[in-house]
Amino acid sequence: MNQVRRWQRILILSLLLLSVLAPIVFVSNRLKSITSVDRGEFIEELFDIDRESFDEPKRILKDQEFDPVVWSSSSNKSHDASQSNEEDKTTFLSEIGKNDTTKKEPAVVSQLTTVSSDAEEKLSAIDILLNHRTAFQPPLAKNEKSTRVQIERATDERIKEIRDKIIQAKAYLNLALPGNNSQIVKELRVRTKELERAVGDVTKDKYLSKSSPQRLKAMEVALYKVSRVFHNCPAIATKLHAMTYKAEDQARTQKKQAANLMQLAARTIPKGLHCLSMRLTSEYFDLDHEKRQLFNQGYTNPDLYHYVVFSDNVLACAVVVNSTISSSKEPETIVFHVVTDSLNYPAISMWFISNPAGRATIRILNIDDMNVLPLDHTQLLMKQNSSDPRIISALNHARFYLPDIFPDLNKIILFDHDVVVQRDLSRLWSLDMNGKVVGAVETCLEGEPSFRSMDTFINFSDAWVSQKFDPKACTWAFGMNLFDLKEWRRQDLTSVYLKYLDQGVERHLWKAGSLPIGWLTFFGQMLPLDKTWNVVGLGHESGVRASNIEQAAVIHYDGIMKPWLDIGIGKYKRYWNIHVPYHHPYLQQCNIHD
Repeated sequence: MNQVRRWQRILILSLLLLSVLAPIVFVSNRLKSITSVDRGEFIEELFDIDRESFDEPKRILKDQEFDPVVWSSSSNKSHDASQSNEEDKTTFLSEIGKNDTTKKEPAVVSQLTTVSSDAEEKLSAIDILLNHRTAFQPPLAKNEKSTRVQIERATDERIKEIRDKIIQAKAYLNLALPGNNSQIVKELRVRTKELERAVGDVTKDKYLSKSSPQRLKAMEVALYKVSRVFHNCPAIATKLHAMTYKAEDQARTQKKQAANLMQLAARTIPKGLHCLSMRLTSEYFDLDHEKRQLFNQGYTNPDLYHYVVFSDNVLACAVVVNSTISSSKEPETIVFHVVTDSLNYPAISMWFISNPAGRATIRILNIDDMNVLPLDHTQLLMKQNSSDPRIISALNHARFYLPDIFPDLNKIILFDHDVVVQRDLSRLWSLDMNGKVVGAVETCLEGEPSFRSMDTFINFSDAWVSQKFDPKACTWAFGMNLFDLKEWRRQDLTSVYLKYLDQGVERHLWKAGSLPIGWLTFFGQMLPLDKTWNVVGLGHESGVRASNIEQAAVIHYDGIMKPWLDIGIGKYKRYWNIHVPYHHPYLQQCNIHD
């Protein structure tokens, strides 16, 4: 009986011993796999808990407390060398204490204790950090600290430093022999991965993780150690040159690909706009025949202010019309002509039927139902060297037939569909054209965001072009233009346009589009307007000043970054968004939001 009890006690004591020893063994094995930086973070968390729980006073480690851990790795160095570095080490350690960095001390100690010697030479971790330390600044006053924090939040200097260290580490890794599994190469790979995870896709210093400074210091130590191994500077320089060339080639390829994607995005109809057009078209064909003919009435009173826009975009037309009417002092004097094609005529008509323009008059025209364009006009446009169907579309070139489209009018203002009107335009109608045909804002002043030169778009190496036109002539912008249709008819400039178009298609004398051929058609027939009438450059990164935009009568989103596209420039979109009725049920249903 006593024998049985004895064995029971032995079994119980064994189980108790196993329950005590097993967690210790498990934790110790896990701690072996933790890197020095992770150990530092773990110790730092323990210190934070300790300080929060017991509120102990801050403890500054003295030089003597580092000696048993650090100085053992430099015992092989001569007595003279140790004396020469004694003052630097003492100064370095005292600076750590002065800067109130108690939280970071355990991490620093753990880094220093884990610095391993190279295969050929043992180095002191303190010596390594002395060579790569950053200069410590004295404590700042409270107001100075807040200013410094605000400045640092808006910078990316630390991000650039981290990425530079990653590139440097990868350069060393590329120099390593294939299959090289030495300890120093392994450590460099680990540090590189740690630093890449720490920085991620961050672009500002304020978004960096708390562990990034420790990881950066660990990387600096690893880079210093590996630099002592690779002594072949010419080989390193050659490798870096090759890497630079490869990176530049990749950057050129990526830049070209990005440009192609931007062009593709500019030509693509957003899903929301397509949905809106389909809904409006469906509603249009459910209307009675009489309501469909609402906008087909003739509005030819030349005493009213006539505006025209050529477009196949429902929302763009709505913004142009809404902004013009809302900016006008006398909206009842406005007649707005919206010219579109057969495909978009139902949707645009339905939009203005369901959203009346108040006291202004709206007229919707179908370019395909007019007999003003030549039969071979579409074929001529297709022969132009352009992959963008918008540039060579009939709607884009229909502006050159304005006297034929509006035979009873003497003056008209032409809008592109990517403009926003911000001021009343009635003063333009009393402007004396002095025998000129078109009133426009000049774009020939070098240094301005709107600058364009004739020879950029027109081939002046051709003898006929160089004899007939001046490459230094001042250019001007479409977007908002006042046309004297009476003088246009007198000079028969539409025939001039057709003549130049035919010659340009045969010999490729200018870039595709309506702007170059417009400069030639109205060469010498332009009346300069003040630049505040039409501010251009909001459709590309032109650096237009906000003050110029605020003072402008019309702003023009020329370029591929249209405000209704995702690639539009955010800081310019708000001028367009204020005229979009985002509360409309159709826009809500098609997920068109601000």
